Amino acid sequence: MSKVTPATRALEAAGVAFTVHTYAYDPDAESIGLQAAAALGEDPACVLKTLMAVVDGKPVCVIVPSDQEVSMKKLAAAVGGKSAQMMKPPEAERVTGYKVGGISPFGQRKPVGTVIEQSAMTHEQVYVNGGQRGLQVRLRPGDVRDVSKAVAADVLA
Repeated sequence: MSKVTPATRALEAAGVAFTVHTYAYDPDAESIGLQAAAALGEDPACVLKTLMAVVDGKPVCVIVPSDQEVSMKKLAAAVGGKSAQMMKPPEAERVTGYKVGGISPFGQRKPVGTVIEQSAMTHEQVYVNGGQRGLQVRLRPGDVRDVSKAVAADVLA
């Protein structure tokens, strides 16, 4: 597994301190985020999942704790939209340039609006996908917000 991805390159270019962590990715896991947290031996609230949604026809990236679900209504409101739905996996892969299970908020093919769940900002360090299945990066949540140009908002269901 390569530990250099568009995501890690974006973090390096931003001058952000991060560490890289690998784990055995299980494509059959019911929840990829929860499986990552268990494999890393970390609290699921600190292992964030990166999801792709569509708000009023525009792609939006949303970063939430792996043990939580997104409220589509709150997500739409967070970016000034009316309605939101999850993006279909093939579309998410096309928009981001990453495979589902390896989507990172960093280094995506095109910049998109991004929202990070505000409760994630309370942790000292969080894990976020590093741009490849089985690859996580650990960094400060403020750096996640800043590098991804995210808005912090309550988007939990």
